[in-house]
Amino acid sequence: MSPQRSENTVSRWSTRARPIPGTLIPSFCFETIGEMAHYAAHIVAGLVRERAALGQKTVIGLPAGSTPLTTLREIIRLHREEDLDLSSVVLFLLDEYYGLPTDSPQSHKLWLENQLLQHVNIPSEQVFLLDGQLHPSDVDLHCRRYDEAIQHAGGFDLVLLGIGINGHIGYNEPFSVKRSRTRLCTLDPITRRGVASDFFGEENVPTQALTVGLSGILNARRILLLAIGEHKAKILVEALEKPTTDRVPASYLQEHGDVRVLLDVPAASLLKGASTPWLLGNVTWNDELMKRATLWLCNQTGKALLKLDADDFRAYDLHQLLRHHGPAELIAQKVFRWMLDTIDYHPAGTTPKRAICFSPHPDDDVISMGGTLIRLIEDGHDVHIAYMTSGNIAVFDHDARRVAELVADYNQLFQIEHDRSDQLADNVKQAIEQKRPGHPDIDAILKIKGLIRQSEARAGAIEIGCKEENLHFLDLPFYRTGTIAKNPVGPEDIAIIEALLLRVAPDQIYVAGDLADPHGTHRVCAEAIIAALMNMKARNEKIPEVLMYRGAWQEYPLHEIEIAVPL
Repeated sequence: MSPQRSENTVSRWSTRARPIPGTLIPSFCFETIGEMAHYAAHIVAGLVRERAALGQKTVIGLPAGSTPLTTLREIIRLHREEDLDLSSVVLFLLDEYYGLPTDSPQSHKLWLENQLLQHVNIPSEQVFLLDGQLHPSDVDLHCRRYDEAIQHAGGFDLVLLGIGINGHIGYNEPFSVKRSRTRLCTLDPITRRGVASDFFGEENVPTQALTVGLSGILNARRILLLAIGEHKAKILVEALEKPTTDRVPASYLQEHGDVRVLLDVPAASLLKGASTPWLLGNVTWNDELMKRATLWLCNQTGKALLKLDADDFRAYDLHQLLRHHGPAELIAQKVFRWMLDTIDYHPAGTTPKRAICFSPHPDDDVISMGGTLIRLIEDGHDVHIAYMTSGNIAVFDHDARRVAELVADYNQLFQIEHDRSDQLADNVKQAIEQKRPGHPDIDAILKIKGLIRQSEARAGAIEIGCKEENLHFLDLPFYRTGTIAKNPVGPEDIAIIEALLLRVAPDQIYVAGDLADPHGTHRVCAEAIIAALMNMKARNEKIPEVLMYRGAWQEYPLHEIEIAVPL
């Protein structure tokens, strides 16, 4: 496990963005998703206000999905708290699943209603939706009329976009034609796998969708492309640094005159301007950049640190580093010593301390830092584990049914109110058999699934030596939706975390820092912890040392590791 010290986490929560050099589309990296959303929402608000002042409507194209959610929440806040009037907005949804009932939780129509429309004052007659319930013979006419409606409204003033891991925008999948119009398309297998968890299985994902075509998107007067998470990093290299190709539809945005790409740090991590800026020209070499470049050189050459020579530095365009900080042996030895200094057999020291490991789901603790937890316990520290969510949606239906039947049989065997447990087992069986694909479970099944995750977490924690009384199942409210999509963190979530911190009074806390978790729960949990720490800091409460750990979804790059715990 490689935790990362972050004592300054609270004070660093400020607005910062930087342009990323070397991209073929103007791109900007934001320290936090909240800052990126703030920037995007204020671009939308500024455009709406500017055009409304001239008596003009603002025509906006919007995709469904998780990427724009934080931006939409900021727009809602601006509407509620800063009097942003959205009555002049004409809104077109860019995509919709075909053949999916409109009342399905995964329906883009339902998504738009829940995430935006019911919170703002966009008139219903100014909202245009693609109809995924049409008979196949009516689809072409519907698509033509949708394009005509966009043109009749004056064309898009602004389109907000996300990007799929295969480079799609809207549902314009790889090899879409640049001149394509609104149409019915077949979803790429990569796209269907990517949303499989939303539908509780890839077999439940629709095979087709309606989408506004590339032509309609590229004709917009302004485009904002948003990307969040390390899982988007590879495709962003293809879209932003390589030539245009129909294999990556997002690359066609390079031909547009007014596009901005907004990224968080993990999404930007593989772009040359962020990962290897020395390949783009002269840089100011500091210790951090020297370490990153030298470790990168090890990967490129396949050599160990102390085997690097001057020819290696020259062959990989590191002449400047060699000239200012060489010879090669000195650079390699310096970086080698820095890496040695990260090794720490006792990450909390040898004096007994109190520590909390915050585990977003009931398994992240042992999966991502189980060895370090064992070391902390062996060193005599008072180790607590806080399981922040129930993780119940990850449990299979057949496991919930099996447990319900087991409890019913157990109670019948020992004559413990077996009538009620028999009835519950029957209800669970019936609910599972009648559940439509992709629909949430009934409350009883969610509770049973939560208990299964609790028992697994408890067994794992006890196995590594943690005291059972030091396990805290927080069951934060934001997670309790029964679906993959979660509510935003609220005051109640933050208050629960604060109460635990004040009650346990830890010297150290360990926070899951693998922010590329595709479901976003790890990121949301980290933000909730930071918010709790900010509240405590405002009251001059004791702030523990904060260490970030990673594991399940992404590892820390070598140059970012500050503590490496040998196991």
